[in-house]
Amino acid sequence: MHSVSIRSLDLHFGAVKVLQNLDLDIHDGEFLVLLGSSGCGKSTLLNCIAGLLDVTDGQIFIKDRNVTWMEPSERGIGMVFQSYALYPQMTVEGNLSFGLKNARMPRAEIDERVARAARILQIEPLLKRKPGALSGGQRQRVAIGRALVRDVDVFLFDEPLSNLDAKLRADLRVEIKRLHQKLSNTMIYVTHDQVEAMTLADRIAIMKGGQIMQLATPAEIYNRPGNKYVADFIGSPSMNFLEGDLSDGHFTTGGENLDITGYPFEGPATGAATLGVRPEHVATGHDLQGLPIQAEVAVELVEPMGSDTLVWTTFAGQSFRFRMDGQAEVRERDTIRIGIDPAKASFFDKASELRL
Repeated sequence: MHSVSIRSLDLHFGAVKVLQNLDLDIHDGEFLVLLGSSGCGKSTLLNCIAGLLDVTDGQIFIKDRNVTWMEPSERGIGMVFQSYALYPQMTVEGNLSFGLKNARMPRAEIDERVARAARILQIEPLLKRKPGALSGGQRQRVAIGRALVRDVDVFLFDEPLSNLDAKLRADLRVEIKRLHQKLSNTMIYVTHDQVEAMTLADRIAIMKGGQIMQLATPAEIYNRPGNKYVADFIGSPSMNFLEGDLSDGHFTTGGENLDITGYPFEGPATGAATLGVRPEHVATGHDLQGLPIQAEVAVELVEPMGSDTLVWTTFAGQSFRFRMDGQAEVRERDTIRIGIDPAKASFFDKASELRL
């Protein structure tokens, strides 16, 4: 069963097309992440689902109900915004219960829902405090709790961790994942942070220009990006790209003729193409054994990162990066032998940029 379905959705602001003929099905109980750079339309799509923006064309269904023109309060959703949007004059308990009181819910049920949300989010000792006495992470938990008390089918998160420091983001990311495991509600989460997307999502929808470029599991997007844009967007540092030509099990690039017989082409592939290789898939040392593509390269720049080391070099006349162990002893101007396994690489058509 689909929890949320979007059909042929368009949203225009005058002549500017923000969302274009967008279709999306979100499974019941799924954690779906909308990922993309600023201006790609991810928050706009979330606001359309929430009912905060009127669509130009298309339909939105939640639990098989057509909610396209319903008010936000009628859609059965709970939303957590980037800003905490807490009432500063109220206690945490008051913030959690405010919406329920306005809905004239019985006092006993309000107390039960507030206590349940506080227990799940581990904010029970904070209930009598006001937002000014809370840390950023505690305020965001209260904002999540305010959505949680509504007991809705679908939760919407609009970059809820972007205002927090790196350590706090990592801690709350784990808490949100645990929250989804406990509740099993459908969650739609907007972020520009690929680490959040990869660690939280059951599936990721990568967006660009108001369209979904690829919708798949984190593993599928990482290992088999559907196009060059997705390949470049996912991964830090991003994928290496080498321009060249395909012919008869070989790839010619920068004067090098590479043996790519291990790549799983579904049919004959010839013509101009781009080879993509992730820095962590470049082999060195003992891992070189049996690899069909090997070369000697000169180290140009070394970036120690603790757990690993990023090495910059030139391969086939083009800039190229690869990872080594953090304890590796490597310096500028060293010569290192590297290898590439074609089975772990990606090829993209030069013209369409689609995966081959």
